[in-house]
Amino acid sequence: MSKRDRRAPPAPEQPPRPFHDPFGGLAERLGMTSAPPPTPVADRAAERPKGPARAVVRLERKGRGGKEATLVEKLDLPPEALAGWLKELKLALGCGGAVEGGALALQGDHRERVKTLLERRGVRKVTLG
Repeated sequence: MSKRDRRAPPAPEQPPRPFHDPFGGLAERLGMTSAPPPTPVADRAAERPKGPARAVVRLERKGRGGKEATLVEKLDLPPEALAGWLKELKLALGCGGAVEGGALALQGDHRERVKTLLERRGVRKVTLG
């Protein structure tokens, strides 16, 4: 008897179970008759995050023992906001970093990726240097 013969026979096909939604009837119980109307496209453009006017993204090696660091400068944000932006960039890029004198320093060469992330956050002009 081979290993194939010892396997259990495949389970018979069963119809998929219906999806159970525990919150399905909640809207009716609370008196909500329908979902709110969708927002027009013009309103969604107004909801776009508004960030700083510009940012300069450049690569630096000097003074770092030959290691590369991506610097994001000229954001003109308060220190608390810089720390928040740094945390989100580090999470998105999967790297380390620090705030150095009003600039964000990220470990590694991430210039192109940082540019797209900053544009999504509302920075109007991103210059690569």
